Amino acid sequence: MNRQPRQETRTDTRVVLRPGASPLPLGFLALAFATTVFSALQLGWIGAAEGRSAALAVLVLTVPLQLLASVLGHLCRDPGALTGMAVLAGTWAVAGTTTALLPSGTYSDALGVALLASAAILLVAASADLGKPVACAVVTLAAIRFAVTGITEITASSAWETAAGLTGLLLALLALYAALAFLLEEVRGRAVLPLLRPQPVGDEPGVRPRL
Repeated sequence: MNRQPRQETRTDTRVVLRPGASPLPLGFLALAFATTVFSALQLGWIGAAEGRSAALAVLVLTVPLQLLASVLGHLCRDPGALTGMAVLAGTWAVAGTTTALLPSGTYSDALGVALLASAAILLVAASADLGKPVACAVVTLAAIRFAVTGITEITASSAWETAAGLTGLLLALLALYAALAFLLEEVRGRAVLPLLRPQPVGDEPGVRPRL
């Protein structure tokens, strides 16, 4: 009996990855909210007695949103967004919790040291993500803002506190610009506001060299 050779059937499987939206607009908007609230407290726009309410607002809104942005950064395989947003979320959680627990108008050396440490960590995250200059600038300015606030906590200086508040407002403006720029790019599929990337965004739908 002659046996026919077995013919193997080959089935090609095609995997299509659907790119996720950039987490940066969400994270930067949450950052703008937190730094504005704390700047208002540092500049005396709201009374020191309202410090606990300001801290709770940041804990309820900013911390969860930046944690979500960090998770989305992981899913998008964007280590810069993942690291930066995670550190920002943790730092605001520390600052918010400490402010809520301490008596109004009280400074904390421990919080000051924590903010200085966070600033150093953020500079590392920013230096590793130079491909997105605007995002890098936001994270770098956030590091400066935390460093100035940390010095304020350690020295209890009103001059440093004013400087921290003004730096926080500048950070809010830059974060809002970055959020708008990245959001418009996501919606329209092309850069609308300058992002200063060294490489242009790809023209092929759903494909781009950088987030």
